[in-house]
Amino acid sequence: MKVALDTNILAYAEGINDAGRRDAALDVLRKLPQERTFLPVQALGELFHVLMRKARREAAGARAAVLGWRDAFSTIETSPTVLLAAMDLSADHQLTIWDAIMICTAAEAGCRLLLSEDLQHGFTWSGVTVINPFVTPRHALLDAVLADAKY
Repeated sequence: MKVALDTNILAYAEGINDAGRRDAALDVLRKLPQERTFLPVQALGELFHVLMRKARREAAGARAAVLGWRDAFSTIETSPTVLLAAMDLSADHQLTIWDAIMICTAAEAGCRLLLSEDLQHGFTWSGVTVINPFVTPRHALLDAVLADAKY
């Protein structure tokens, strides 16, 4: 099962917010199957922005962090087809265009899960289910991915 990551998961892993959130994000990231975990390029761009604005990192440090994540997981790009689908998704479900692009990018890449704290937990569209990895109890699909690297 393929998994996509939203910006907030990476930001928490980078230490944005508190140590508890950082540790929880890193715990999930360490357990995800690397070969089936994907980063939307949009998430990397947003991460760069958050690291510079909120964490007040220098551009070189923010860039290094983004490149580290890009090296750790495969990336998925936003295509013109994704943009068209995202506009419809945004209009139909009152999502921001940026959230809709994240979901549509994950769907186009064949991801079954999108890990995000910012989107509606359990929302499913085009085969992608949004899961907040910080809620308890954990969603059964996320438990399955974390428990069985062969899933």
